[in-house]
Amino acid sequence: MARATRLSSEVAPGIFAIPVPIPYPFKYVNCYLLVPGPGVGEGPVLVDCALDTPEARSGLEAALQEHGLEFSDLQHLVVTHHHPDHYGLAGLIEAQGPTVWMLDVEKARGHIFWSEPEEMTRIGQALFQRHGVSEAYLSDLGREMAKTRSRVHPARNLQIFGDGQALTLAGMRFRAVWTPGHADGHAMLLRESDGVLLAGDQILERISPNIGLWAYSYPNPLQHYFDSLEKTAALGASLALPGHYRPIRDIAGRVAELKAHHRERLGFLLGLMDSTPQTCWQLSLGLFPGDLNLAQRRFAWSETLAHLEYLVAEGQVKRLELDGVVHYSRA
Repeated sequence: MARATRLSSEVAPGIFAIPVPIPYPFKYVNCYLLVPGPGVGEGPVLVDCALDTPEARSGLEAALQEHGLEFSDLQHLVVTHHHPDHYGLAGLIEAQGPTVWMLDVEKARGHIFWSEPEEMTRIGQALFQRHGVSEAYLSDLGREMAKTRSRVHPARNLQIFGDGQALTLAGMRFRAVWTPGHADGHAMLLRESDGVLLAGDQILERISPNIGLWAYSYPNPLQHYFDSLEKTAALGASLALPGHYRPIRDIAGRVAELKAHHRERLGFLLGLMDSTPQTCWQLSLGLFPGDLNLAQRRFAWSETLAHLEYLVAEGQVKRLELDGVVHYSRA
């Protein structure tokens, strides 16, 4: 009889990758189970937890069962950032006993997206309107966001750690590394004994993580991301375990590729511009052409805005307001 395919695999000593299905183009999010060694007095720890769909929940539960575990057996859940595919099940897992942890910056700046939905919806809609997004699109977006919010259960008693703080998880020592850009409070975890880096969405194998500007985020996220890429390369880590796709061994090489990618996109965006003012929405259609779905178009807009504001800060682009709508032109 053929052996059943295992749902988790050991990708570093004591660290098991669990690819959990999600309804996004990534198709899977990598959650990581930290398993304590023999004689270690601490319990197992989960890093990231997918979002609440039947497929994701059952997939994560089945992978834990391979280790004889249920959610209630976990000591901690550590969340790299607040995005739904990493944070969605947190509140449901917390209710079964584990303590949920997040970087202090992300609790203050990211967790509120889920804990204060009415205010976040209000300021988000206002930002879209200021940048020329149509009312028809906003109506569709509201329905899409309501669907996403139904899949996210924020933790009620969220605990925090700080940048550079030493954390002992499943008997292993990690150092927290704050890397804003993809999210204001995005955190990585570096196991200093062997250089294994739980990288979240800071660096991914095949694509660049979305670097978007939102109503509740820092005003120049792309500059933060460039700085965070430098910080990531300087760690000297031996292996990055990312939130999507496969592990990355040439971390410095991947960092260089990601920096080059965004420099190329900045140049392409400048090439779409002249002295004629255009909205971010108009420019996003040129920077990200094609038939994108609602969620993809939203991310394309936010990434275009992040690149525009970076260029404003660099003095290459001017921002001006016409009839209450923000426009951009070459400086």
